Amino acid sequence: MKSPHICGLLDMIGACLLFSMMNASVYAITDLDNTIPSSVISFVRILCNLLILLVPTLINRNPGSLLGDRRPSLWLRGLFGAIALMLSFAGISRIGPGESAFLTASSGVFVALLGPVVLKQRNSWLGWLAIIGSLAGVSLLFAPGDGRVDLLGRAMALASGLLSALAFLMVARAGRSNSPASVIFYFCLAALIVHLLYFALYGYTVPDQAEIWGLLLLTGALGSGAQYFMTRAYQTAPAASVSAVGYLTPVFSLSWGVLLFSQIPSQLALLGSLLILLFGVLLPFLR
Repeated sequence: MKSPHICGLLDMIGACLLFSMMNASVYAITDLDNTIPSSVISFVRILCNLLILLVPTLINRNPGSLLGDRRPSLWLRGLFGAIALMLSFAGISRIGPGESAFLTASSGVFVALLGPVVLKQRNSWLGWLAIIGSLAGVSLLFAPGDGRVDLLGRAMALASGLLSALAFLMVARAGRSNSPASVIFYFCLAALIVHLLYFALYGYTVPDQAEIWGLLLLTGALGSGAQYFMTRAYQTAPAASVSAVGYLTPVFSLSWGVLLFSQIPSQLALLGSLLILLFGVLLPFLR
């Protein structure tokens, strides 16, 4: 019988693969029709996630099981995660699944930076060196390289990493007394509210192509599965190991970008991605 540690790491590997496929699907939608707002894509992803959660509980007549202990950190996790998702999808739509995924993966660096304040965890001097190395990689992804750089798209992906870090810290607080389903339920609920407010202010566009709708539903299914496996991984395995394995997501995403969309990063972008990957994997173990 496999230990919880091994099961948690396997859950994270599965989550990484599903997240990377979700990122590729998001970019495929934009590639087919660039008039579809990224907010509509993230909204459908949230609706799919919510339905996957609600249907089994309604069939079992136990919807109250999703409410958990209703602590504020559940709502905060949902709020940070919702905005991070919207920014992540916007970044993918603008700069592709590969580089955006590496910038979003900076969440591990932000967790290390915020850990001393939020979780009262101290960083070793080697940990600080890894943080500096990761930030150097981020800066290279903002460098011009061989052509013009979409600074807004990169800033969105980086901001998504920061908010994801805050969401992870809230999971660390809420996850000990709440099931993965409860944590994800509050994420969906908060995201639903944020999206509706956004649509009320800026409007929305409904796609009219069956192919686009198929990719939207695929994005929702992939993201829902990935979200569940990731939440379960953080609850069953050491955070350092799970965080290190999580860097498979940008690696997979970059691979999909090259294979499916012929997106070849510049040499500076590749170097920056390598620094983020190297120091990001080492960081949890050096802290």
